[in-house]
Amino acid sequence: MSFNIARENGKKRVVIVGGGFGGLKMANELSKSGFQVVLVDKNNYHQFPPLIYQVASAGLEPSSISFPFRKIFSKTEVYFRMGEARLIYPERNILQTSIGKVEYDYLVLAAGTTSNFFGNKHIEEEAIPMKTLSEAMGLRNALLGNFERSVTCATEQERCELLNIVIVGGGATGVEIAGALAEMKRYVLPKDYPDMDNNLLQIYLLEATDRLLSGMSKESSEKSAEFLKSMGVKVCLGKKVLDYQDHKVILEDGTEIPTRTFIWVSGVRANAIGNLPENVIGRGGRIKVDAFNRVEGFSNIFSIGDQCIMLGGDPEYPNGHPQLAQVAIQQGKLLAENLLRQEKGDPMKPFHYKNLGSMATVGRNKAVAEFSKVKTQGLIAWFLWLVVHLRSILGIRNKVSVLLNWMWSYLTYDRSFRLIIYARKAKEVVDREKREAEVHWGD
Repeated sequence: MSFNIARENGKKRVVIVGGGFGGLKMANELSKSGFQVVLVDKNNYHQFPPLIYQVASAGLEPSSISFPFRKIFSKTEVYFRMGEARLIYPERNILQTSIGKVEYDYLVLAAGTTSNFFGNKHIEEEAIPMKTLSEAMGLRNALLGNFERSVTCATEQERCELLNIVIVGGGATGVEIAGALAEMKRYVLPKDYPDMDNNLLQIYLLEATDRLLSGMSKESSEKSAEFLKSMGVKVCLGKKVLDYQDHKVILEDGTEIPTRTFIWVSGVRANAIGNLPENVIGRGGRIKVDAFNRVEGFSNIFSIGDQCIMLGGDPEYPNGHPQLAQVAIQQGKLLAENLLRQEKGDPMKPFHYKNLGSMATVGRNKAVAEFSKVKTQGLIAWFLWLVVHLRSILGIRNKVSVLLNWMWSYLTYDRSFRLIIYARKAKEVVDREKREAEVHWGD
């Protein structure tokens, strides 16, 4: 396998690993800059993580929140290759990937994060994560499959396990999926399963700390908990999960909750690059960078977004920036400008994050939003959340699709995409993935 991208005369090559918010922003900023830009991602599409929970809860179809890279770059000079980064050879300016080696003049690591199970391998094997589009589809299938099974199962114990949903993690994702499932319980299940007592469906939201939405104010935290409780969600604070055995979530205080839907959204960890020195890896596996997003100890390797941590570079965030889309977007934009400055011999500008606010939705007419001097909850926050997220989605077709689905759901109290579909990979794809997994990582 080979990248099959010839060097262009006089152009330096920028290789960007990861097509999330930061990597995509940087690629677009450099698309007509005089650099040869190559973006590498393990998927052939950009996904919109803030709405992944709506795919998992059957509110949106996957294509509504994803957009093909080749469509994005069709009118630009950016090259795209589908593959995974494996190793870096900085002395030769080479990146090893699952599809071969590629030379670079500048390397930018923007591969984002994956679910963090905090070293608990058993929970990692048993829990259902919800970080990617494919994981959201897996969760949707599991939820709908369990509902179907619950009306045909033979014992009350099995029915209890099938109709108990346990969500671990009280951040924005946990709050949003709990709210979405509560609305499904109230508006969808009575129509789809008239012979089911929907009061048997119990939704638990477990958080190890003493409040939800730790990145937001105490006021927003308390309001989100109030919203969820009013929707029938059992919010359990100060509850640490130790294990999952025999279809039971086991808590540190000895409590056991029977369930076959064990959803894990309790934190993230940066995606790893095989051979980076241990001294440049910080908290949560994040790569340590300076104020210019340059990886410590390297002159032409950079990292942006959730995959990196900037310690001391930004006075307002001495312990690193929050892992939010806006941080990645702003870092991607500035790094593109800084590479152009460096090529001109001008000094680079240090990164300073401009906090545009944060928000989380709980359900219909229920959300919390915070901006620099304004905090709001309820209907106004929910409307702001809709506008901000609709504007951020790529592509006119996707915006229209999401808007129409939201309008339909709001007017009819319905969710349209309740299909159980298990994808079967073709033998050719399975064989190719095996070959790529066995790619020699050395010389």
